[in-house]
Formats: sequence, C-alpha cells, structure tokens
Amino acid sequence: MRRGPVSRRGIAELNGEGEVVGGIVVMRHGENALATIERVRDKLKVLQQGLPEGVEITPVYDRSNLINNAVTNLTNKLLEEMAFVALVTVLFLLHVRSSLVAIITLPLAVLISFVVMRGMGINANIMSLGGIAIAIGALVDAAIVMVENAHKHLERYRHEHGASPIGAQHWQVIAKAAAEVGPALFLSLLIITLSFVPVFALEQQEGRLFAPLAYTKTFAMAAAALLAITLVPALMGYFVRGKIISEAKNPITRLLVALYKPSLDFVMRWPKATIVLAVAIAVSAYYPYKQMGSEFMPSMQEGDLLYMPTTLPGISPQAAADLLQRTDRLIKQVPEVQSVFGKSGRAQTATDPAPLTMLETTIQLKPQEQWRAGVTIDDIIAELDATVRVPGITNAWVQPIKTRIDMLSTGLKTPLGLKIAGPDLA
Repeated sequence: MRRGPVSRRGIAELNGEGEVVGGIVVMRHGENALATIERVRDKLKVLQQGLPEGVEITPVYDRSNLINNAVTNLTNKLLEEMAFVALVTVLFLLHVRSSLVAIITLPLAVLISFVVMRGMGINANIMSLGGIAIAIGALVDAAIVMVENAHKHLERYRHEHGASPIGAQHWQVIAKAAAEVGPALFLSLLIITLSFVPVFALEQQEGRLFAPLAYTKTFAMAAAALLAITLVPALMGYFVRGKIISEAKNPITRLLVALYKPSLDFVMRWPKATIVLAVAIAVSAYYPYKQMGSEFMPSMQEGDLLYMPTTLPGISPQAAADLLQRTDRLIKQVPEVQSVFGKSGRAQTATDPAPLTMLETTIQLKPQEQWRAGVTIDDIIAELDATVRVPGITNAWVQPIKTRIDMLSTGLKTPLGLKIAGPDLA
C-alpha cells in the first residue's frame, strides 16, 4: 500500500459540520462517541473515493468495540438481574405477578440516572456505566421487601376475614404494608446512596476517574429510593393480588426454616462461644490478607494491545525500520491477531518526543468469539512474548488506554518500573 501525507483540508472535510481542532475530529455537543466514530467512518468512505488508485485508508485502532462491549455488558447485567429477581420472587412467594414490581423498578431507576447524567453533562463511559453496574444489586432491595411485606399483610387479612380483600379494602391493606416498611427502606437506601460520598473528595487522576462512577451510582440509588415510596406501592396495588400462597405452604421456605432454626437455637444457647469463634475467624484472615497484592486502579481488558519494546540505544533509522517490520511479521503469526501497525521514532509534533529507540506497535485483536477455545488475553500475551524473540530488545505488552495514562502520570510505559536518581551513575 502506498502512503502519503493527508492535507489539512482533507482532514477538515472528514468532520463535516463538526469542529476541527489541530486536524482532529472532535465530538459535537451532546453527541456520543459511537455516533462520532460512525460519522468519521462515513466521511472516510467519501474521502476514499477521491484517493488515487492504489491508495487506501486503513484504520489501525478503533475503540468502538470497547465501547460496545461496555454497553453490552451493562445491558446483560440488567437482563440477568431482572431474570434472577423474577426467579427468586416466584420461588419464594409462588406468585408470578409480584415479580413484575421489582422488574419494572430496575430499568426505571437506571433510566432516571441516565436522565440526571444527561442534565449534568456526564458521559456514559466505562466508569459511569460501572457505577450503575455496582448499584444494580441494591436497586431492587426495597421493592422485594415491600412485596414480601404486602404478601404477609394480605395473608393475615385473609386469615382474619376468611377471604382476600377487594376494592378499597385491597388498597388499604397495600398502603398499610407499604407504610410499615417504607420509611425504613427509604432511609436505608439513602445511607447506601451516601456511601460513595468520600469518592468525591478524591483529586487529580483518581478524582477524574472515579467521580463519574460515584455520580451514577448515587443517582441510581437515589432514584431507587424515590421509586420505593412512590411507584412501588402503586404497582403492588395492581400486581400483588389474586391467590396468595402462605409462606408455611412453600416447600423451599419450609426447608430453609428447618435448616435455620437449629442454627439459631445453637447460637442463642452459646452466645459467647459464637462471638469468640467469629473473632477468631476474622483474625485468621489477617495473614492471607497481608499476602495479597493490591492496586488502586484495577486493570481493564481493553481488547487490544500495544507492543512497546526497549531497543538498544543509538539504533539507526534503517535498523529501526527493519526491526519494526520483523516484529510486525512475528506478531501477525498469532491467530487471534487481526491487524498490526507499528511505528518507530516520533511524529512531526512537539507533543510526541519519542526517540528512534522507541517502537510502538498497535495490535488489534479479533472479537473474542473468534479466539481459539479456552484462550484468554494472558495466553495471547504469553504466546506473543514467546513468538517475538529478537536479540537486543526487551518486550513489553501493554494496553493502549492504560499505558497512555501511566505514561502521562509516571513517565513509565510498563506496569512496573524503577526510577533511580543520584549524583554517581555507578
């Protein structure tokens, strides 16, 4: 493929009506990243038609897969949560319609948090979606407790009056059940909502990374607390009706109670021994806890890799180019690699002070469903490291986004590095 410089005018044409800063396409106000990427793809297709024969535009790094995977992951977690909530509600209450109360509440709480995010100008990125994923497990707690309490009240009414309540009586029973646990549930959800307040005190890189997560989790939990005292009682009035089966007739509940009662009796008979045993178990966890590694920012699998080896100092431009082509060919031999694009040295910009000794190869991996059975990203890195064995260079396999952040904050391109300073070189 022939390569040639792209004019500033050509780059400006890619952006259409959007803004151009330094020849780079930027997002329009209120536009999400996927829409921007799609606009760039469309303009590239138009631009491709005007290029000379034999010249083509080939993307070497595309983050749309990472964005789609993040959104898909959140969608799957929502669906899984709704399925588990429905299953648990049906199994323990033996009432299908009761599960609809919690199922409707879950997506509405997430939707409200998205509306608030939109109003505050918070983007739906990896960290903000992570906040919603963290909150998912607690969003339906209030609805489940309220539904269970409504079943208790309806069961008690039928036992006292010999029939299920109808009309105004039914709504009175539901209102009484909701009022009984509503204040406590609302307060408990507010406490969970405030649990991430300390995150807002973080500054610099940590603050910028985790603030969106804390905001979205707070919004989602606040929405769940609001729905618990407004929408959930109304939904219970419509869905929690009909034949309500007693808890004592549920075989699963009877089995669990049969297992729970002897344990409770034993604990109440020997309270001091129970406390001593609990303290001993907690203390015994101290040693394995101290042996565990820790990291403030856990690593995220981005789906692509960067190959940034360390070469011998004083390498010539021709030797660097030959070395780059050789390593690119070796990398491409791994079946999971989709494309390889390497560069040596620096670009014509003052913001990229890279020497010739710095090679940077962007490795796009195939979608995970196309990988060999049982292969993980760690297996791919190990195979790449075993394949690319060139005398005079030290391999470094890193992730694009994380490496850029590390290089900006520490100046190191690898997860582990040493900075040694002193007056004597020896």
